[in-house]
Amino acid sequence: MARLIRESFAEVEPEADELAQYFYGALFVVAPDCRDLFPVTMTTQRSRLLRALVYVVQMVDRPDELVTFLGQLGRDHRKFSVVSRHYDAVGIALIAALKRFLKEKWTTEVASAWTTAYGLVARTMREAAQAETGPAAWAATVLEHRKLSRDVALVKVRTEGLLPYRAGGYVSVEVPQRPRFWRYLSPANAPRGDGQLTFHVRAVPGGWVSGSIVNHTRPGDVWRLGPSMGALDVRPTSTKRPLLMIGGGTGITPLLAILDDQSRWKRNPPVHLFFGGRRPEDLYALEELRRLAATSKWLTVTPVTEEGALAGGDRGTLAHAVTQRGAWQNHDVLVSGSPPMIQATVAQLLARGIDLERISYDHFTLD
Repeated sequence: MARLIRESFAEVEPEADELAQYFYGALFVVAPDCRDLFPVTMTTQRSRLLRALVYVVQMVDRPDELVTFLGQLGRDHRKFSVVSRHYDAVGIALIAALKRFLKEKWTTEVASAWTTAYGLVARTMREAAQAETGPAAWAATVLEHRKLSRDVALVKVRTEGLLPYRAGGYVSVEVPQRPRFWRYLSPANAPRGDGQLTFHVRAVPGGWVSGSIVNHTRPGDVWRLGPSMGALDVRPTSTKRPLLMIGGGTGITPLLAILDDQSRWKRNPPVHLFFGGRRPEDLYALEELRRLAATSKWLTVTPVTEEGALAGGDRGTLAHAVTQRGAWQNHDVLVSGSPPMIQATVAQLLARGIDLERISYDHFTLD
């Protein structure tokens, strides 16, 4: 099944955008009420679908990781009031889209593989959603909004009721300026008893939601937050090896949360953190990291810039800087940043002989 799914997806991948467009068209015909769950502009949603499909294809023969991800996704989808018939409609639309684009390569065996795989996906998500007893979403009031740099803002919110999450995770966020445009953001702080979460958001070119958050959020705004998700997780009981952390841009936020959590531990493994950006001004959290390193003997921070120099820093891409500094075979590795940065860095680490099982990163956090 894994082979058939990978091979058939490789056939349609060059037409992935058209496939996603056809899929949503078919879905809204089969289940018209689904249209109200999505924003007017579907470009980002189509991209998100493709990334989810790619992830499922990559993990189809790694069931433990896939089940964890799908369980989180099922719990997160409760905020949309998704019901069983919506899962059925998605399955019908997905099979129709694959059949249309695979054409004569849509064989009985390929159809069986995709039907079986989607059945497992839908069942895992349904069961996780049905087993969840907590809120589907949390209201969160904005307490503070300030610029950390020209295009990065810090936003502090307080939830109504505690939102359970682990340091390093992320949550889906809806802001009042952009209803139904859900985006994934990582808290930059470890969980606190007062319900406060801090986010760092960069306004990306053309980013409807990120630009709105950075430029138009005001104290008193009420956000909606979905359940916690994510694969980045470091706990005292599970950490035996030294840690290598690699963060690019605002991808540093989940790593900041983990460091915040670690700063309260009685004993820490050695941590070497590489924080990278194109220019020195992109390393907006560097002074905070250096202050933490000055009081934490277990933490080493290396800034990395592609253009311009920083004292004590390296020049080049994060992938190049990390692999030039050491072999890292004895480390557990956490990588966070843009998808191209993650792909390049993980590829370099694998080429250096680091086991994929020791590298953690999230596939689904960037839009």
